[in-house]
Formats: sequence, C-alpha cells, structure tokens
Amino acid sequence: MLYDKQLIAHKLLRWEKAVAGFSLPKWENIPDIGLYMDQVLVLLSQYLGLISPTEEKDSGEDDGPDSTKIFSASAVNNYVRLKIMPAPIKRKYYRVHIAYLIIIFTLKQAVSINIVKEMLSNEMPEESVQELYSDYIRKHHEATMLFTSIVRECATDVLNPEKEGENLVSSFVIQEALIAGFSRVITEKLVKLKGKSYEEIVPHETPIQQ
Repeated sequence: MLYDKQLIAHKLLRWEKAVAGFSLPKWENIPDIGLYMDQVLVLLSQYLGLISPTEEKDSGEDDGPDSTKIFSASAVNNYVRLKIMPAPIKRKYYRVHIAYLIIIFTLKQAVSINIVKEMLSNEMPEESVQELYSDYIRKHHEATMLFTSIVRECATDVLNPEKEGENLVSSFVIQEALIAGFSRVITEKLVKLKGKSYEEIVPHETPIQQ
C-alpha cells in the first residue's frame, strides 16, 4: 500500500480547514520597533509556519513544520547580500524588512531566488513597499482560495469514501506536481519578458504548430 487513502483524505480536509482561516499579516500589524535576527525568525515562523513546505516535527498529531529549516539567518543575510531586500539598520529589522521577507519566503516556495530577485526591487520608498505588500497579501489570499478549490476538485475521488483503487492517491499527487510545474514555467517565462516590448519579441517568434 503506497498511501492510506483515508489518511490522505483526512489530511487534505484538515489542511483545507486550516488554510481557510489563514492570512498573511496586514501591514499595520507587522511590528516596526526594530527586531534582531532571532526575533525576526521567530516572527516569520509564526506568520508562515502553516504554509511552509518543510518536514513535520514528528508523525503524530502536530502538523506544525520545523520552520527553522526554511527561516534561517544565513538565508536572510543572503537576500540582503543579493540586494533582493534592503539591509537592516544597525542590525535591526523593521516593518519594511519583514514585509520583504514575507514576500520573498512565500514566492520562493514556487520559483528560484533569481526569479524572485527579478520580481522585486530593494530600493523602493516605504510608501511603495506598503502598497506592494498590501496588494501582495490580497493576491496571496485570492490564490489560496483558488488553489484550495482546485485541490478539492482534483481530489474528488480521493475524498469520496466509496471510491476505491490503489492508484487514486498516487494519481492525485502526480497531478498536483504537474500543476505546480506548469505554474512555475509560466511564471519564469513571464518574468523573462520584463523590460521587453511587443516589437522586440513577437516578430521573431517561431509559429506554433497545430
């Protein structure tokens, strides 16, 4: 038995319920008092722990991930070094920095850090960062709801207790992986068009064969 279908159905419904009540923090709810690195990492694990794709701490009832595998000082320092986000001020991180980190860590679940760098600018004034972040959390919520509905539709047979078959869950897992792959590909293709014009690209396209 590759998968316990009843277990997978339970976990999918549990995840759906948890995600339904999840949202990224609003701009005004992010602390702006100047936090040190260890405080920032704890805060990020609180904000993003539910949706971080890391291993579970154990195989029991605790669904919380070991978020230190994703949220690390070396990762944050690397993002500053790559100029994806502004540097801390006297080793302290403020609302602007934390907003950047929330965006970076959530985007990095889907695309490479180089693609994230293309999508962001580390030289925006605070007002622009606030506008970007506020729009980002709205888009994140919309994407969460859309993806949840897609997962439920794809998992119809898995969630149906009357449906039997050893490959039902395996097929569902493969389908989800394929959806993730297509999403990554289209994102990377779009990012590569940044700064390009219609006249630069379209006349040189190879015709699509039907």
